[in-house]
Order: sequence, then C-alpha cells, then structure tokens
Amino acid sequence: MPTLLAIPFPVIDPVLVAVGPFAIRWYALSYIVGIVLGWRLAMHLARKPGSLVTPEQVDGLLLWATLGVILGGRLGYVLFYNLDYFLQHPGEIFAVWHGGMSYHGGMLGVIVAMLVYARLSDVRFLALADIVATVTPIGLFFGRLANFINGELWGRVAHDVPWAMVFPTGGPEPRHPSQLYQAAMEGLALFILLNIVFRVAAYREKPGFTAGLFLAGYGLARIIGELFRQPDAQIGYLIGGTTMGQWLSLPMVLVGLYFMARAKKAEA
Repeated sequence: MPTLLAIPFPVIDPVLVAVGPFAIRWYALSYIVGIVLGWRLAMHLARKPGSLVTPEQVDGLLLWATLGVILGGRLGYVLFYNLDYFLQHPGEIFAVWHGGMSYHGGMLGVIVAMLVYARLSDVRFLALADIVATVTPIGLFFGRLANFINGELWGRVAHDVPWAMVFPTGGPEPRHPSQLYQAAMEGLALFILLNIVFRVAAYREKPGFTAGLFLAGYGLARIIGELFRQPDAQIGYLIGGTTMGQWLSLPMVLVGLYFMARAKKAEA
C-alpha cells in the first residue's frame, strides 16, 4: 500500500507555553526569534569596514521593519490569497491569531517601511536593503519550521517518496514535507549564499547587489518549492498548473536580476 511509505508525523503542540488565557505559539516565537537574531546580525554587518550604514541606523529600523512584516504579511494574505472571504468577513482581517500571513506581502511591507525610514533618517536605502536582505533568511527558516510544527502548508501527495508524511490535516495520503524543503532553500541555503557574498568587499561596496541577489534567490527557491507544495485550497492551480506563489515570485526574480546588473560601486 502507498501509505506504507509514509513516516509518522512528529506531532508537536503548536502552543509552546500556556498560562491561563495567555499562550505562546511556535509560530509567534518564530517571528520573534527571526526578528531578534536578524537585528543582531544586521548590527554586526553594519560595523564591517566600508559599510554605508551605521549600527545606529540599523537599530532605528527595527520597529519599522517589525510593523512592516506584520501588517504587510497580513494584508498580503488578505489581498493575494483569500480576498473574497475577507470581503464577506471584514472583521477577520486583523484576526492574525487565526493564522494567515503572506511572505510576499510581508516583504512589500518591509520595503515600504525601509523607504519611509530611509527618507526620514537620511539613510542610503539600497545599502540598508543589502543588510536587511542578508539577514532575512533567518526569519524564513524559522517560519517554515513553525509551519511544519503546525502541520500546515503541507506538500503534494507523494506515494513514491520514502520520507513522505501523513499530516493531521492533510488527509490519509502521504505528502511531501515541503515546509522543510522551503526551510532548507529559502532559509539555510539562501542565508549561506548571501552572507558569503556580503563579506566580499567588491559586492558589499555595490549598493543593491546583495538585495537583488536575495530577491532573485528567494524567488527562484519559492518557484521550485511550489512544485512540491499543495496550493491553497481556495485558489488551487492556476494556468498551466502554476500556483499563486510562483506568479508572485516571478517578478522578484526579474527585479532581483535587474538590481544585480545595475549595481555599481558607491561614491564615497
């Protein structure tokens, strides 16, 4: 039987700690850890020789970026993935504790936050974007792990994959643990690549290059990851068997390649 190839799903309580009505969930913790670790690493990168951004300027971005991630991520989910539902239930739009965040929306939210912050604080936007891009995969990694712990956003049916799993909410058939694939590609692999590149002075001194590499790298990783991930039920497959995640990621690849090609050494 196909299901004999499946391995048990390691059921983990989505709630890490609960005290009365107060609960800390793994998903919320992934955001907190991603933001804190990203902030600390960004401060370290800003201290490197030749940096066009100071640690103080990075520190000042923290609140802006946090708001951008949360508001952009939620509004992106509403607009890109479930607009009809939220038009009928507008009171649910900001009920983030019910789940539903879009990475692409969160990314746009952070970009807007950085643009406003850079304008108000007289910071070089592209240089700031390079540092933020370099640390962003940390949050992506922990976010995908949280998706896996929650047993959500599981992969497509995979009868011939020995590491396939039967997810609690995914029906009786074994599926790709696509959350782990994405954690490896969007998180770990992209983090290593960006940090290697950023440490090369020739690239670090070209504002926009590392940010462009992040956009192109994430977009490509997401497009590949979507080949194994089950599309959202309310959207399903789009033209040619593609998914919403792939269509949202394609512009990222193109814009990223453009920024990489246009990047040039900054004037002192």
